Amino acid sequence: QVQLVESGGGLVQAGGSLRLSCAVSGLTGSIYDMGWFRQAPGKERELVATISWNGASTNYADSVKGRFTISRDNVKNTVTLQMNSLKPEETAVYYCKAIRVTVPKNVYWGQGTQVTVSS
Repeated sequence: QVQLVESGGGLVQAGGSLRLSCAVSGLTGSIYDMGWFRQAPGKERELVATISWNGASTNYADSVKGRFTISRDNVKNTVTLQMNSLKPEETAVYYCKAIRVTVPKNVYWGQGTQVTVSS
């Protein structure tokens, strides 16, 4: 059974930092690209950052470049999102996503973790 479990969310003041983690289990035998997405109330889910299966390639939304860093540890099966200089408008539920690299391109989501940035 595939499970993605996010943690590390919480309440932080504007300008502060949070570190989100996603613990992945049940994906043995395949390789997966990973990503972080977020969804604010009343808005669509949007991409925050992605990282390739081997960590060699990363991609960020323009709004977070230079402030957020995505990384992964394939031994511990974790994906981390370091978020610095947080803004109130980045208040959202943050989700971890796994995308199988080869066909079938199975996709898995975590349950999300709430990040609230106060002004």
